Amino acid sequence: MGQSHHVSQTSATQWLSARGVAYTEHVYDYVDRGGAAWGAESLGLVLHAVVKTLVMQNEASRPLVVLMHGDREVSTKQLARAIGTRHVEPCKPEVAQRHSGYQVGGTSPFALRKPMPIYVERSVLALDRIYINGGRRGYLLGLAPSVLDSLLQARPVDCALVSY
Repeated sequence: MGQSHHVSQTSATQWLSARGVAYTEHVYDYVDRGGAAWGAESLGLVLHAVVKTLVMQNEASRPLVVLMHGDREVSTKQLARAIGTRHVEPCKPEVAQRHSGYQVGGTSPFALRKPMPIYVERSVLALDRIYINGGRRGYLLGLAPSVLDSLLQARPVDCALVSY
């Protein structure tokens, strides 16, 4: 398992702590474009349990967040259909950063700068434990997926493309 050493608080960890959520901290050396796969490999985690926080937008440029397994891609067609919008696409990095308040590669779904609808791939909620970004690059938090449902009101959707 990856070493767990304490990192100074982020907006995400402050938000979770204020709500009494128990989490573990997992720190690794961030690599540009390494993504969830690099984080999982560095920490000895199963990629399927590492959850990516993706900032996307609909045809009206309204932002939304999708939480997806590290080993899956989002089908924007299926997602658009599931949430009743015509079109969904990833935000440009600088736009995503403006909406979330986090640096791309360090985006957490907790304590977002702007309130945005959050969608979660349904099967993520069935995992025993998930590892999700803690608000900075190279920093994952291990926690129960029920937090996504109970505290974030993340809406379950089925929009994963098969493993790539």
